[in-house]
Amino acid sequence: MQVSVEKTSELSRKMTVSVPESVVQEKMTARLKSLAREVKIDGFRPGKVPQHVVNKMFGDRVRNEISGDLINTTFYDALQDQDLRPAGHPHIQSEDEAEGFKYTAVFEVYPEISLEGIDQLEVERPVATVSDADVDDMIEKLRAQKQTWLVVERAAQNNDRVTISFSGVSEGENFTDGKVEDFQVVCGANKMIPGFEDNLVGLAAGESKTFTISFPEDYGNAKLAGKAAEFEVEVTKVEEPVLPEIDEDFVKAYGIEDGSAESFRDDVKNNIERELEQALRGKLKNAVMDALYEKIQITVPDTLVDAEVENLMKPYIETAKRQKMNLEELQLPRDVFEEQARHRVALGLILGEIIQKNAIKLDSNKVRSTIEDMARSYEHPEDVVAWYYADEKRLNDVQQMVLEDQTIEWLVAQARVSDKTISFSDAMDKQQQ
Repeated sequence: MQVSVEKTSELSRKMTVSVPESVVQEKMTARLKSLAREVKIDGFRPGKVPQHVVNKMFGDRVRNEISGDLINTTFYDALQDQDLRPAGHPHIQSEDEAEGFKYTAVFEVYPEISLEGIDQLEVERPVATVSDADVDDMIEKLRAQKQTWLVVERAAQNNDRVTISFSGVSEGENFTDGKVEDFQVVCGANKMIPGFEDNLVGLAAGESKTFTISFPEDYGNAKLAGKAAEFEVEVTKVEEPVLPEIDEDFVKAYGIEDGSAESFRDDVKNNIERELEQALRGKLKNAVMDALYEKIQITVPDTLVDAEVENLMKPYIETAKRQKMNLEELQLPRDVFEEQARHRVALGLILGEIIQKNAIKLDSNKVRSTIEDMARSYEHPEDVVAWYYADEKRLNDVQQMVLEDQTIEWLVAQARVSDKTISFSDAMDKQQQ
């Protein structure tokens, strides 16, 4: 076997592998002899088919099979011989010649990663605390989750729930399939397109209104995006929210056995402190990742970026399928995902190099405690723990997450870290994370 490698770009390689004809013929002879003992051909007794007949009937097919086998058996030997680490699947093209079998494999390799300066990362660690006002806000949110609605005989205000019938027309076409009946809208909830809820404020039951507003440029329906629309709305009911009192029944509904407001408040504070701790860890992790991405510059294989783009697109495609949308109308341009995909691939490769070079080992105790933390909010946490450990893929997902967190901890220990105080609301802002 002869191997030659051509470097066609920083990460692209073209490897040519040649196998002498003598090797091909040796394998063909053995395969055809074996075939002669097995094939059944009219006019010949089993096992008595002349070899030249077998060669003529099956020679081309066997040579194709041998060619495929040679690619499978020589490709990885050739990679080892040339000390190459392919990223993704190769594109292979074969040639059958008189002097033997030859094929070329075009592929990308993993980049060489230098970790120089890894101990000089500068990271801001966010610090926040839970105040009494934060606890008050959370309790109000919990009350809002259990609010009821009371019919009122007045014009709608912000936070009221309005039941309407409406129709919409854009460019002469009705896009609501006639009239939508008994549709509920909470004024100020920003669930409808901008301007729609504002036009309901001031209307009482039995009143109607016609108004024109425009759909956002990025609206999900391409036919309506950016277009003006005329709506005809009739109000059938106005309701105001009624918040429950924080009494014994309300408190016990959240699992507080003694039913006291004090115990409830303590429990709420403990819960949001746990959430805050998780949020701060997430923000610190993002800060480390950003610093790492800035410090360690690498070229990433396009084939890995392509695969990651597909992963990022997958949830949108699956949602579209569930909603029976035409995938062509989904409009998911690659460039929307490419930067994020390139960022994620680069960080994955860098973290992998850090783990390998510094022999960071998975802590099985941390895996267990992580799963137990995730299971704590369920009614039967022990069943959730067993569910994770019963499936290798589910367990592997958690193991990868824990190993990544361990690597972040290792990086923080090496980095120059300065604390930065932020508010509770900023800490809990998922958009920032």
